[in-house]
Amino acid sequence: MPGPILTQDFFRGRRERFFDAMGDDTVAVIPAGPATPNHVKFRQNSDFYYLTGFPEPGAVAALLKHDGEQKYVLFVPPRDEHSERWDGSRAGVEGAVDDYGADTAHSVADLEKEVPALFLDAWHAYLKPDVHTALGRTLFAMYERSAKSSDRLGHGAVELKDPTWLLASMRVHKAPEELDMMRHAASISRASYGEAIPHIKPGAYEYEIQARLEYGWRSRGADGPSYSSIVGGGNNSTCLHYVENDRVLHDGDVVLIDAGCMYGHYASDVTRTYPVNGTFSDPQRRIYEIVLRAEKATTEATKPGVSVKDLQRVGALVMIQGMVELGWLEDKDPEELFEGNAHRPYFMHGIAHHLGLDTHDSAPAESEGEPFQIQEGAVVTIEPGIYISEGAEGVDEEYHGIGVRVEDDVLVTADGHEVLTDGIAKEIDDIEAAVGSA
Repeated sequence: MPGPILTQDFFRGRRERFFDAMGDDTVAVIPAGPATPNHVKFRQNSDFYYLTGFPEPGAVAALLKHDGEQKYVLFVPPRDEHSERWDGSRAGVEGAVDDYGADTAHSVADLEKEVPALFLDAWHAYLKPDVHTALGRTLFAMYERSAKSSDRLGHGAVELKDPTWLLASMRVHKAPEELDMMRHAASISRASYGEAIPHIKPGAYEYEIQARLEYGWRSRGADGPSYSSIVGGGNNSTCLHYVENDRVLHDGDVVLIDAGCMYGHYASDVTRTYPVNGTFSDPQRRIYEIVLRAEKATTEATKPGVSVKDLQRVGALVMIQGMVELGWLEDKDPEELFEGNAHRPYFMHGIAHHLGLDTHDSAPAESEGEPFQIQEGAVVTIEPGIYISEGAEGVDEEYHGIGVRVEDDVLVTADGHEVLTDGIAKEIDDIEAAVGSA
């Protein structure tokens, strides 16, 4: 199913922003992701893709700003008939210029010949000091040679900077074109949930629901899952990263589904919790109502100027009040209980994270020593949850084996927020009406 795409004009504009931010007499060298093992689908490194849109492994991008002039150089795997027969077509050096906007392109085999000259034209270098890959060690060695020769030659990159923070500060605020991609990813996830949830019933297997969701994504043109899909019934719903998805669903249990698709490299991230038999028991309903209240309160608090830390506090305080009412926590000031982490046995993870090219997207944690404030154009998830494992202490047995999480993707707008994943049923009446209706 056709959807929005990002053009090379868009990526060119993004490089212009990066050039402006990195300053004069500076070079940035950003490697692509490495090739994956045979038959494993490759996904491009997100920072590299953000600047280039180039989809192939093993490439390197160099951006040089010197004396006010800008140069964008791509080093790419060359065209090779044998390799392309096995692994698919390549853009090659000509395609890197004609199709991907490079000013100049070279074979990656020419890295050690061409890159040192770029370092010599700069006083500052953006380069991740990656010693874990052969390419990372090669690039860092080139920088070192340039730095050592700078006092002798009178030029050469001498200040090393990690580009992570600069790229994170750019990536956190999504352009309108990126938001089109994310809205489309959310719409695909929404439609697939609508098709899969009616098939939840006692006797179905977790992997059956997973398969229906993932078929729905691919049949609508999504890249595939944004992350390993979680479909956990019964006590599996209390395991945060349960991915086996091989258990049968039992009457009287809940099933927690944390699954979202990726479209055009952009992620959606959704969690819902359902009664397997179509009706929440009283204990399940009580927990669900607390989590849903927390999700709504945290979503309502999402606006320009708040931090992820602020959102954590809003949602946790709602759930703490609910836990007090259920008798799980002492009847004390919720603020005091929050500061003492009294809720941690039952809610132990972050309530929000940034979303974009990665499911846990790149974003600064702090700015000038203070928690980073979210502004217009950022997208975050809101995902409170309560998890009571079998055998949990301090909680009545009727709540054991119940895990509930509700998660949506929320865009920060100029005057508040927009829920991108709105329309995926989460009210109790809507959920109970949908489950088992196939």
